[in-house]
Amino acid sequence: MRSSTVRLLAFIGRFAVLGLALAFVFSLISPALVERLRGAFARPAAVGTPPPAGAATNGRSRGPVSYADAVNRASPSVVNIYADKITPYRQLQPRVVLDPLTQRLLGTYSMGPLMQRRDQSLGSGVIFSADGYVLTNNHVISGADDIQVLLDDDRVAKARVVGTDAETDLAVLKIDVGNLPVIAIADGAEATVGDVVLAIGNPVGIGKTVTMGIVSGTGRQLRLSSYEDFIQTDAAINAGNSGGALVNALGELIGINTAMYPRTPTRDGRGSVTPGAEGIGFAIPVATARAVLDQIVRNGVVVRGWFGVDYADIPVANGETVARRGVVVANVYPDGPAARAGLRAGDLLLKLDGKDILDQADLRNREAALAPGSTVRLEGMRGTRPLDLSLALAQRPTPGSTGT
Repeated sequence: MRSSTVRLLAFIGRFAVLGLALAFVFSLISPALVERLRGAFARPAAVGTPPPAGAATNGRSRGPVSYADAVNRASPSVVNIYADKITPYRQLQPRVVLDPLTQRLLGTYSMGPLMQRRDQSLGSGVIFSADGYVLTNNHVISGADDIQVLLDDDRVAKARVVGTDAETDLAVLKIDVGNLPVIAIADGAEATVGDVVLAIGNPVGIGKTVTMGIVSGTGRQLRLSSYEDFIQTDAAINAGNSGGALVNALGELIGINTAMYPRTPTRDGRGSVTPGAEGIGFAIPVATARAVLDQIVRNGVVVRGWFGVDYADIPVANGETVARRGVVVANVYPDGPAARAGLRAGDLLLKLDGKDILDQADLRNREAALAPGSTVRLEGMRGTRPLDLSLALAQRPTPGSTGT
C-alpha cells in the first residue's frame, strides 16, 4: 500500500514538472497565446469593483492621460494671423566718384533712393463670436496694411481692425465668414497655480502647435504696459504664439498668450543685464481680454477711469519683514482730476473708498474699472497729517488706440 502511494506521488510530481516545462516553452514561443489563455480562465471582476490604478477608461489600452479631447474642443477656434506691412527703407550704394578727396569728405558709400519692402508678422488669434470677432495681440497687427486669417479648416479670410488697446496689448479683428467655431470660455473660476494648461498657436510659422504645462504663477507684473495681471506658465510659448489660446484641461479658454521671458541675456542702454530663462511665458487672463473686446466692440476704444496721477510703490525700509501697503504719488498731471482735488506729489495713499490699497498695480486696475465722472474717496497721509479727499474721475487718454 505504501509503495503504491509513493508511485502515485512520483507520477504526479513528474506530471507537474512536465506541465511547468511546457508552459515555459509556450511562453517563449507564443506569449500572445498565453495571455489569451490567461484571460479566458481569469475570474470576472465583481460588479462595482473599481479598475486597477492606471487602467484606461477612454478606450486607450495604455499610456498617460490624453488631452486630445481638450485640444479638439479648442483648436478649431484658434487661427493663424498673417499681417503684412509696407516698410520704407534706403539701401547703401557705392559712390560713382571714388577719388581720395571725395572719399575723405563724403565717404565711400551714399544713401540710395527711398524703396519699399513688404514685411510679414506672424501670430495667432482666437475666435470669440460666431459673427466673426477675433482677439489677438496688438503687437501682432500693429502698423499692418493687410491682415489675413487662416482658419482651422484652411479657409482664408481678410480681416479688418475694429480697434486696439495698447495698454493691454490686445486688438480686435473682424472677419466676415460663416460657420465659425467659437472658443469655450472658462466660467468664473480663475487660474490657479498648478492647473494643467495647453498653449495653442502658430509658433515661428510652422503651423498650429499645442504645448503643455502648468500655471506657474498669477498676477505677474512685467512693466511692459500700464495694466498687467499676467498668468505665468511653463507651457512653451514662442514667436508666433502671440494672440493664441491658453486653455485648461477641459479645452476652455483661460488666457491669451502674449509674451515670453527672454531665453538669452539682454542688456539695456544703461548696461544692466537681464539673465535669460527657460519655461517662463505669460498670458492675459480671459476676464481682462473679454472686457477689452466688449468695450472695443461697443465703443471702438476701451474707456477707463483716470485720476491723473503716476504712482510708485512704498519702498521697504531696512529691517522690515513685510512689504508696506499703499502707494506714493510720484507725479500729478496739471489740470487733471487729482490736481483739481488737491492731491500733491509725495502724498501717501492708503485707501480707496474705504478699502486698502495694496500697491500701484492694484490701485491702477481699480482706478481703470471706475466710470469716468464718478466720485471716489481717497485716504492717506501728507507728511504726518491724515489726508482725506474726494476726487471726480476723468476718462483716461488712450495712447496707441485706433478704431474704424
